Amino acid sequence: MYLFLLENMIAQKRGKMNRFKAKKEYKNMYYGCGKKIRAVSGEYPGIGCPDDLYRALLGAWSADTCAPRMRKDWSEQNPTLGQCSITAFLVQDIFGGKVFGVPLEDGNYHCYNCVDGEVFDLTSEQFPYALDYSGNPEQFRDVHFAKEEKRHRYETLRIKLKAVLAGEKYTLE
Repeated sequence: MYLFLLENMIAQKRGKMNRFKAKKEYKNMYYGCGKKIRAVSGEYPGIGCPDDLYRALLGAWSADTCAPRMRKDWSEQNPTLGQCSITAFLVQDIFGGKVFGVPLEDGNYHCYNCVDGEVFDLTSEQFPYALDYSGNPEQFRDVHFAKEEKRHRYETLRIKLKAVLAGEKYTLE
């Protein structure tokens, strides 16, 4: 599936198809649909709903945006691994709402979004089991970004997303 989406992005860049168009059998690989959710920020042209963002992020997520403790396990076959908090706060920038966290056994939180009462998690597919999205604590940007490496990964993801949307390749400045 990911290879197909990346091939579509390359074909789009070559002018052979419309931006983010996928085959009819394309299904979201994330929890929740977010169909009613619309972007409140115009900072990311081409992103109107969570599906648009998910498809674009497939070209932006990478080992360098993955949490360091998970980086050795990151792959193109599991692109959402270690991307939850930076993605959830990016979602908040684009769609508003709140970020919540599912407590994990290792003491960390898996972050997801709730916008206008609709829960969705663009990075849920990294888990081989269903998560419980009810009654979890709200997560705050200032707490998460107190870690400089996490703030840096968030900024890198923002830059990479803008490059993907512009049909460019991300490069370090």
